[in-house]
Amino acid sequence: MKKTNTKFEIQVEITNTGYSAYSNIAFGETIFTTGDNITELIDHLVESLNLLLEERNQYIDSSNLILNLDFKQFFDFYKVLNAKYLAERIGMNPSLLSQYINGKKLPSEKQKIKLLHGLNTIGNELIQLKYFH
Repeated sequence: MKKTNTKFEIQVEITNTGYSAYSNIAFGETIFTTGDNITELIDHLVESLNLLLEERNQYIDSSNLILNLDFKQFFDFYKVLNAKYLAERIGMNPSLLSQYINGKKLPSEKQKIKLLHGLNTIGNELIQLKYFH
């Protein structure tokens, strides 16, 4: 089997039970899958796509996935996150981030990376916190 260079755009949604994903892929097929967390979701996506690619003698790994997360849905679900703080933290205009969150504008790829990097940085800082008794 040969690894394909094809990139697959996947729409990711947050649910009350974890994550779901779907994509209308190039071969006229639609895939749907779920996961309790993002890692499990990615594993299920790779497995689903590889089942479709098997008959073409091709395979993928997670580097072939382009995950599209709806920022409005993300901030609605994670209400604990303060969008104004995040915007200031990553050097983004708060009103621009607000437009992304409200669905009035779609972030460019560069802005998506900036947002996700900021969220990951904050998440990693929170992981470092220790509990006090």
